[in-house]
Amino acid sequence: MNITVFGASGRTGVPLVRQAIDRGHDVVGFVRDPDRFPFEDDRLTLVAGGAYGGDGVREAVAGADAVVSVLGQTDDGPDDLLTVAGEHILAAMEAEGVDRFVTLTGAGVRTEGESVPLSGRVMGVLLKLLQGEVLADAERHVDLVRASGTDWTVVRAPRLTDGPRTGEYRAGDIELGFESVSRADVADFLLDCVEEGRHARELPKIGGA
Repeated sequence: MNITVFGASGRTGVPLVRQAIDRGHDVVGFVRDPDRFPFEDDRLTLVAGGAYGGDGVREAVAGADAVVSVLGQTDDGPDDLLTVAGEHILAAMEAEGVDRFVTLTGAGVRTEGESVPLSGRVMGVLLKLLQGEVLADAERHVDLVRASGTDWTVVRAPRLTDGPRTGEYRAGDIELGFESVSRADVADFLLDCVEEGRHARELPKIGGA
C-alpha cells in the first residue's frame, strides 16, 4: 500500500513510518524539515510542508491508498492545530479521491452513551481543567472527521510512552483509566486498522494489556 503519514517526524510518527516500511508499504512522510528525519529508506519519500497552513498537503496525499494522522499539539503550537490541519487533509483527500483515513486522538474524547470507569471520569475532569483547549481541539477534529465522506477510523489512546512494540495491548471497545501504552504499540494498531480495514467509521480505544 501507499500510506501517507502526517506527523511523521513526531514521537509516534517515527515508529509508525518504520513499522509501515517493515511491513512492506511505501510511505510518504509529511514533515516540516526533511533534513531532521532520523532515517532514510528506499520506500520512504519525505514531503516538506505545514499541515496547519495547508502547504504541501495535497502533494503528500496524491496517490495514497490511505492517510494516517498522528499530529499532536505542542506547547508553542496553535490551539486549533488538529482542527485546521484536519480540514486541509480532508479537503486534499477529497480532491485526490483518497478514501481511507485513520487518525489518532487522546482518550479524553468521548462518544455519546460510552461507558467510562471512575478513573477515566477523573482523568476527563483533569484534562478539561489542565488541557481544556487541547481537548476541545481534538473533539472538533473528531467531529469533522465523522462528518466527512471518508472511510475513517479514530483511534483514542491514553498517556503515550516511548517503550518498545510488545504486541500486548487491548484495543477496541474497552474501558480506559489511569494507564499508558507505548507509541510503538499504537503504531502497530494503527497499521492493522489501515491494512485490514478494522473499525471503519468507529472510534476504538487502545490501552495497556
